[in-house]
Amino acid sequence: MAFSGKYEMESQENYEEFLQRIGIPDDVIEKGRNFKTVTEVVQNGNEFTWSQVYPNRTMTNKFIIDQECEMETMAGIKFKATVTMDGDKICANFPKYQQTVQLSGDKLVECCTVSGAKGTVTMKRISKRI
Repeated sequence: MAFSGKYEMESQENYEEFLQRIGIPDDVIEKGRNFKTVTEVVQNGNEFTWSQVYPNRTMTNKFIIDQECEMETMAGIKFKATVTMDGDKICANFPKYQQTVQLSGDKLVECCTVSGAKGTVTMKRISKRI
């Protein structure tokens, strides 16, 4: 399936500001600043297992497109959401931010956007297939 694979982060924009805005503690942000996040995706039709390896833990979310499921945020908060497809993008609304993910060649492009009184910030992470 198109998304299946293992990806290692090669660049990211607005990392610190985005994570501060969604409430990630400064010490956790600092630990992850130079860490190459690894994302592993297993896709079977519309069914996904999505794992991300961070410095202090691994987060795994399992979901089926267009079906409500329980997921977990970067901060470890569990919530219910329905993941959708918009063309070739996977879209999910997390409690404090919205995320879209798409493939661009052999790269996984993740955009996480938070909006609020201080304006809008989008963290963009590009990961290469390994």
